[in-house]
Amino acid sequence: MKPSALLAFTLFLAACGTARPVLESDSTRVEVKTVVEKVIDTAYVELPVIVEKVATLDTASVLENKYAKSEAIVSGGVLTHSLATKPVREPVKVEKEIVYRDSLVYRDRVVKEDIYIEKELTFWQKFRLKLCSWTLVLIVIAILYLLFLLFNNFLKLKRL
Repeated sequence: MKPSALLAFTLFLAACGTARPVLESDSTRVEVKTVVEKVIDTAYVELPVIVEKVATLDTASVLENKYAKSEAIVSGGVLTHSLATKPVREPVKVEKEIVYRDSLVYRDRVVKEDIYIEKELTFWQKFRLKLCSWTLVLIVIAILYLLFLLFNNFLKLKRL
């Protein structure tokens, strides 16, 4: 094969390529929004039941509050004192963190589509289209004229 033929073939193949490459871009962006909110909540603490006894040579005494009850008894010259706590659920204020996380995904996409738009007609193509329509009009006029002539001839023959 001659170098000129090879060059011509290469140029022929290059002429069939696209004028510009189709670029598709795809970008994804994630936006995370975090909101921390502090809320005061109530928690309950249970106190354990504790029993204590004390013996003393003192006079009688009785103690009681919302957490414990104390009784003292004198028996044989000895004071016996008992302390018992009550089972109570005590509310305690606690600061609690609530974390709200929200994420938005932004996805930008550019997609190129081929849209084929027909090019404008050339002068010759426009002329041929107009010529065709005028030709059809002339053919219809010619057929009507021939029918008119035939009808006239038919009437002349009938008169004879």
